Amino acid sequence: MKQFFDFFPIALFYATFQFARHFKEQAAVKASEWLGFMVSGGTVGPAEAPTVLATVVVVLAIAAQIIFLLARRKPISTILWITLAVAIVFGGATVWFHDPLLIKWKFSVLYWVMGAGLLISHYGFGKNGIHKLVSENISLPDAVWAKLNVAWAAFFVFVGTLNILIAYHFSENVWYNFKFFGSFGLFLLFGVAQAVVLSRYIEEEPSTRDS
Repeated sequence: MKQFFDFFPIALFYATFQFARHFKEQAAVKASEWLGFMVSGGTVGPAEAPTVLATVVVVLAIAAQIIFLLARRKPISTILWITLAVAIVFGGATVWFHDPLLIKWKFSVLYWVMGAGLLISHYGFGKNGIHKLVSENISLPDAVWAKLNVAWAAFFVFVGTLNILIAYHFSENVWYNFKFFGSFGLFLLFGVAQAVVLSRYIEEEPSTRDS
Protein backbone atom coordinates (compact mmCIF):
# COMPACT_ATOMS: atom_id res chain seq x y z
CA MET A 1 0.00 0.00 0.00
CA LYS A 2 2.81 2.40 0.88
CA GLN A 3 4.54 1.66 -2.43
CA PHE A 4 1.36 2.59 -4.31
CA PHE A 5 1.01 5.75 -2.22
CA ASP A 6 4.60 6.80 -3.00
CA PHE A 7 4.24 5.95 -6.70
CA PHE A 8 0.88 7.68 -7.11
CA PRO A 9 2.14 11.15 -8.25
CA ILE A 10 4.50 9.68 -10.86
CA ALA A 11 1.75 7.43 -12.22
CA LEU A 12 -0.56 10.43 -12.64
CA PHE A 13 2.28 12.47 -14.15
CA TYR A 14 2.94 9.81 -16.78
CA ALA A 15 -0.74 9.10 -17.50
CA THR A 16 -1.57 12.78 -17.95
CA PHE A 17 1.30 13.32 -20.38
CA GLN A 18 0.51 10.22 -22.45
CA PHE A 19 -3.16 11.14 -22.68
CA ALA A 20 -2.50 14.81 -23.52
CA ARG A 21 0.15 14.10 -26.15
CA HIS A 22 -2.44 12.20 -28.21
CA PHE A 23 -4.71 15.27 -28.12
CA LYS A 24 -2.18 18.11 -28.26
CA GLU A 25 -4.46 20.71 -29.81
CA GLN A 26 -7.24 20.12 -27.28
CA ALA A 27 -4.67 19.97 -24.48
CA ALA A 28 -3.25 23.34 -25.55
CA VAL A 29 -6.71 24.90 -25.49
CA LYS A 30 -7.50 23.53 -22.04
CA ALA A 31 -4.07 24.41 -20.65
CA SER A 32 -4.42 27.98 -21.90
CA GLU A 33 -7.96 28.19 -20.52
CA TRP A 34 -7.17 26.72 -17.10
CA LEU A 35 -3.62 27.93 -16.59
CA GLY A 36 -3.38 31.06 -18.72
CA PHE A 37 -3.03 33.27 -15.64
CA MET A 38 0.02 31.23 -14.56
CA VAL A 39 1.74 31.19 -17.96
CA SER A 40 4.02 33.79 -19.48
CA GLY A 41 2.11 35.25 -22.42
CA GLY A 42 -1.12 33.62 -21.28
CA THR A 43 -1.05 30.90 -23.95
CA VAL A 44 0.25 27.34 -23.98
CA GLY A 45 1.19 25.81 -27.34
CA PRO A 46 0.44 22.23 -28.45
CA ALA A 47 4.09 21.17 -28.14
CA GLU A 48 4.43 22.04 -24.46
CA ALA A 49 0.81 21.51 -23.34
CA PRO A 50 1.17 17.81 -22.37
CA THR A 51 4.10 18.51 -20.05
CA VAL A 52 2.53 21.65 -18.59
CA LEU A 53 -0.63 19.74 -17.70
CA ALA A 54 1.33 16.76 -16.36
CA THR A 55 3.43 19.12 -14.24
CA VAL A 56 0.39 20.71 -12.60
CA VAL A 57 -1.03 17.25 -11.93
CA VAL A 58 2.13 15.96 -10.24
CA VAL A 59 2.41 19.03 -7.99
CA LEU A 60 -1.25 18.70 -6.98
CA ALA A 61 -0.80 14.96 -6.38
CA ILE A 62 2.16 15.53 -4.04
CA ALA A 63 0.22 18.25 -2.21
CA ALA A 64 -2.74 15.85 -1.93
CA GLN A 65 -0.46 13.25 -0.34
CA ILE A 66 0.56 15.71 2.37
CA ILE A 67 -3.02 16.87 2.96
CA PHE A 68 -4.11 13.24 3.26
CA LEU A 69 -1.41 12.50 5.83
CA LEU A 70 -2.20 15.67 7.78
CA ALA A 71 -5.91 14.79 7.81
CA ARG A 72 -5.09 11.36 9.21
CA ARG A 73 -2.54 12.84 11.63
CA LYS A 74 0.20 10.70 10.17
CA PRO A 75 3.88 11.72 10.24
CA ILE A 76 5.17 13.37 7.08
CA SER A 77 8.71 12.48 6.06
CA THR A 78 11.28 15.17 5.41
CA ILE A 79 11.80 13.85 1.89
CA LEU A 80 8.11 14.33 1.08
CA TRP A 81 8.32 17.99 2.14
CA ILE A 82 11.48 18.38 0.05
CA THR A 83 9.75 16.69 -2.89
CA LEU A 84 6.87 19.17 -2.65
CA ALA A 85 9.21 22.16 -2.42
CA VAL A 86 11.29 21.07 -5.42
CA ALA A 87 8.13 20.26 -7.39
CA ILE A 88 6.67 23.70 -6.69
CA VAL A 89 9.86 25.52 -7.69
CA PHE A 90 10.59 23.58 -10.87
CA GLY A 91 6.93 22.91 -11.64
CA GLY A 92 6.09 26.59 -11.27
CA ALA A 93 8.98 27.50 -13.58
CA THR A 94 7.83 24.89 -16.09
CA VAL A 95 4.32 26.32 -16.19
CA TRP A 96 5.37 29.98 -16.26
CA PHE A 97 7.97 29.54 -19.01
CA HIS A 98 6.07 26.57 -20.52
CA ASP A 99 9.43 24.89 -20.94
CA PRO A 100 9.23 21.07 -20.56
CA LEU A 101 12.93 20.82 -19.75
CA LEU A 102 12.52 22.52 -16.36
CA ILE A 103 10.32 19.84 -14.79
CA LYS A 104 12.84 17.22 -15.94
CA TRP A 105 15.48 18.99 -13.87
CA LYS A 106 13.20 18.62 -10.85
CA PHE A 107 13.71 14.87 -10.72
CA SER A 108 17.49 15.12 -11.08
CA VAL A 109 17.72 17.79 -8.40
CA LEU A 110 15.57 15.69 -6.06
CA TYR A 111 17.78 12.61 -6.55
CA TRP A 112 20.92 14.69 -6.02
CA VAL A 113 19.49 16.25 -2.87
CA MET A 114 18.66 12.79 -1.53
CA GLY A 115 22.16 11.53 -2.29
CA ALA A 116 23.80 14.59 -0.78
CA GLY A 117 21.53 14.32 2.27
CA LEU A 118 22.68 10.75 2.94
CA LEU A 119 26.35 11.76 2.72
CA ILE A 120 26.01 14.95 4.77
CA SER A 121 24.02 13.27 7.53
CA HIS A 122 26.57 10.45 7.74
CA TYR A 123 29.86 12.34 7.45
CA GLY A 124 28.68 15.63 8.93
CA PHE A 125 26.43 14.49 11.76
CA GLY A 126 27.33 10.83 12.25
CA LYS A 127 23.83 9.65 11.32
CA ASN A 128 23.17 6.94 8.77
CA GLY A 129 19.98 7.68 6.84
CA ILE A 130 19.62 4.21 5.34
CA HIS A 131 20.17 2.61 8.76
CA LYS A 132 17.41 4.78 10.19
CA LEU A 133 15.00 3.75 7.43
CA VAL A 134 15.43 -0.01 7.53
CA SER A 135 17.17 -0.89 10.80
CA GLU A 136 13.95 -2.30 12.22
CA ASN A 137 13.92 -5.00 9.55
CA ILE A 138 17.59 -5.97 9.32
CA SER A 139 20.64 -6.08 11.56
CA LEU A 140 24.05 -5.33 10.03
CA PRO A 141 27.54 -4.38 11.23
CA ASP A 142 28.18 -0.63 11.37
CA ALA A 143 30.78 -0.85 8.59
CA VAL A 144 28.22 -2.47 6.29
CA TRP A 145 25.65 0.22 7.11
CA ALA A 146 28.24 2.86 6.16
CA LYS A 147 28.94 1.17 2.81
CA LEU A 148 25.22 0.78 2.18
CA ASN A 149 24.66 4.47 2.86
CA VAL A 150 27.38 5.47 0.39
CA ALA A 151 26.06 3.00 -2.18
CA TRP A 152 22.58 4.53 -2.03
CA ALA A 153 24.01 8.05 -2.23
CA ALA A 154 26.05 7.11 -5.31
CA PHE A 155 23.02 5.43 -6.86
CA PHE A 156 20.88 8.56 -6.40
CA VAL A 157 23.59 10.69 -8.02
CA PHE A 158 23.84 8.20 -10.90
CA VAL A 159 20.06 8.11 -11.54
CA GLY A 160 19.82 11.90 -11.33
CA THR A 161 22.65 12.31 -13.84
CA LEU A 162 21.21 9.66 -16.18
CA ASN A 163 17.81 11.36 -15.97
CA ILE A 164 19.11 14.72 -17.17
CA LEU A 165 21.27 13.15 -19.90
CA ILE A 166 18.21 11.40 -21.31
CA ALA A 167 16.22 14.64 -21.02
CA TYR A 168 18.75 16.49 -23.18
CA HIS A 169 19.59 13.81 -25.73
CA PHE A 170 16.34 11.94 -26.33
CA SER A 171 12.76 12.77 -27.23
CA GLU A 172 10.26 13.84 -24.64
CA ASN A 173 8.33 10.58 -24.92
CA VAL A 174 11.53 8.56 -24.38
CA TRP A 175 12.22 10.59 -21.24
CA TYR A 176 8.71 9.97 -19.88
CA ASN A 177 9.04 6.25 -20.53
CA PHE A 178 12.40 6.26 -18.75
CA LYS A 179 10.93 8.17 -15.81
CA PHE A 180 8.02 5.77 -15.45
CA PHE A 181 9.55 2.42 -16.45
CA GLY A 182 13.31 2.85 -16.67
CA SER A 183 13.97 4.48 -13.32
CA PHE A 184 11.62 2.01 -11.62
CA GLY A 185 13.58 -0.83 -13.23
CA LEU A 186 16.88 0.64 -12.06
CA PHE A 187 15.64 0.92 -8.49
CA LEU A 188 14.33 -2.64 -8.65
CA LEU A 189 17.63 -4.01 -10.00
CA PHE A 190 19.63 -2.06 -7.43
CA GLY A 191 17.39 -3.36 -4.67
CA VAL A 192 17.76 -6.96 -5.84
CA ALA A 193 21.54 -6.65 -6.16
CA GLN A 194 21.67 -5.10 -2.71
CA ALA A 195 19.58 -7.92 -1.24
CA VAL A 196 21.92 -10.54 -2.77
CA VAL A 197 25.01 -8.84 -1.34
CA LEU A 198 23.45 -8.38 2.10
CA SER A 199 22.03 -11.89 2.31
CA ARG A 200 25.29 -13.18 3.78
CA TYR A 201 24.85 -10.89 6.78
CA ILE A 202 21.33 -12.05 7.55
CA GLU A 203 21.29 -14.92 9.98
CA GLU A 204 18.50 -17.42 9.60
CA GLU A 205 16.44 -17.92 12.69
CA PRO A 206 16.84 -21.44 14.07
CA SER A 207 13.83 -23.57 13.28
CA THR A 208 11.81 -24.84 16.20
CA ARG A 209 11.18 -28.55 16.47
CA ASP A 210 8.37 -30.21 18.28
CA SER A 211 9.65 -32.19 21.24
